[in-house]
Amino acid sequence: MSQTKYIFVTGGVTSSLGKGIIAASLAKLLQARGYRTTIQKLDPYINVDPGTLNPYEHGECYVTDDGAETDLDLGHYERFLNVRTSQANNVTTGRIYQSVIEKERRGEFLGKTVQVVPHITNEIKERIQNLGKSGDYDIVITEIGGTVGDIESLPYIESVRQLLWELGEHNGIVIHLTLVPFLAAAGELKTKPTQHSVKTLMESGIKADILVCRTEHQISDDIKSKLALFCNVRKEAVIQSIDASTIYDVPILMQEEGLDTVTLEKLALPNTKEPDLAQWKEFLKRHKNPKNKVTIGLIGKYVELPDSYKSIQEAFIHAGATNEVEVEVRSIHSEHLTVNNVEKKLIGLDGILVAPGFGERGIEGKVKAVQYARENNVPFLGICLGMQMAVIEFARNILGLTGANSTEMDKNTPYPVISLMEEQKNVKDKGGTMRLGAWDCHLKPGSLAEKVYGASDISERHRHRYEFNNEYKKQMEDAGLVASGLNPKTGLVEVVEIPEHPWFIGVQYHPEYKSTVANPHPLFVGFVKAVLAQKLKQKNASLA
Repeated sequence: MSQTKYIFVTGGVTSSLGKGIIAASLAKLLQARGYRTTIQKLDPYINVDPGTLNPYEHGECYVTDDGAETDLDLGHYERFLNVRTSQANNVTTGRIYQSVIEKERRGEFLGKTVQVVPHITNEIKERIQNLGKSGDYDIVITEIGGTVGDIESLPYIESVRQLLWELGEHNGIVIHLTLVPFLAAAGELKTKPTQHSVKTLMESGIKADILVCRTEHQISDDIKSKLALFCNVRKEAVIQSIDASTIYDVPILMQEEGLDTVTLEKLALPNTKEPDLAQWKEFLKRHKNPKNKVTIGLIGKYVELPDSYKSIQEAFIHAGATNEVEVEVRSIHSEHLTVNNVEKKLIGLDGILVAPGFGERGIEGKVKAVQYARENNVPFLGICLGMQMAVIEFARNILGLTGANSTEMDKNTPYPVISLMEEQKNVKDKGGTMRLGAWDCHLKPGSLAEKVYGASDISERHRHRYEFNNEYKKQMEDAGLVASGLNPKTGLVEVVEIPEHPWFIGVQYHPEYKSTVANPHPLFVGFVKAVLAQKLKQKNASLA
């Protein structure tokens, strides 16, 4: 293709309608037709990135290979497309203004008054087109965060308006995702909120080319005709997006509604090849028809908001489908775990995952969960802070190092088995300064980790400041906690395991970030496989 095409996805009526899932589903359909497709997210908040945001505020912070701390929607993009994202795929208002102010300080605007239009909008347009100008993509889908009409989103909407005019006909389109609510008292779907939302968009100078209507009930032909007439779109461009049992159904539902077909028509692109969704449909078949079921406890600090551990939840879905197992994830708040109730709360679990996190709150509950898994031969996976809790638990209860801790939680601990990384000791700014992105790891020959990965050298994504203190490495290994994965350049311990345990691994990195439908992460696949094997073993033993 000679020119990259651009698709803009906006939202109206309310937030949390699923713009990210719709964008990812359309991208999947276009990719399955042979078009090189990527997605980016424009976030209207003034934070430079979500790295400093509380998970309760914004869900999990997703990390890319190049070390960008990004919106969790980028996780959906990667899981659907199996294409790596980068810093260029996530843009925030904070980053936009930071860049413009830095240019002004350098004198790049030649003394002109710096304004939202044209300077902020020009910066936004440049960021939108960076991926397209790389030559790597035929189609770039840009999801605009927030809701049309929000003050924060206005510069983005204005930038889209300008860009559509500059790109010319058939080179850029707008898909507007809106809500068609069902009023129980009236017993009918209402189109007025969508009409108002589209009107708001038009007041900004943008016409919606396609309407995607979120609904809990089927939208009739009459309602589609009404929406088409009053929202100034063709009837075939009114797409129903009904509630689905899983987000992975959405690409199939969007194909049935013809979203990809009408999109290609609007962009004047050939529609000669049916999308190849064989692998996707096979995944759905295995996901929906499991042969067994396991229950895994997710021990975390932010479990009230499921999006706080979104990538972990999705990685279990991928691994479950691979093993033809339904994985029930039971969220357990670590702050509520004590020495008196830990057995009551964890008994009956087939596996235990201790999740990532920051700060002192809920730490002792995580340590108790690790101890329960180790002492009761429950398959265990610790991620980032979860791995560090496994080290602390082992130091306290096996090595007898009373008071062993991380200096993150206790600066005066007599046994700092987890300590601040050397390069972090003089860091004052919290944003974007952790050990971030993809780092290499060499796995010990014959270790469980090497068997799980089927490789000796791997690369995984990190997000942490504290690390395993190598001064305790020999003592730990002599007692049975093996450092089976090391960074080849720094010697940083990346993986620990207990060979005498049925399945016990802790990793300093975040494997969940790299799990996709096409490539489920081997660590999650191996964990679920081990959980099932241990469950069947215990079941057979009880029957004998």
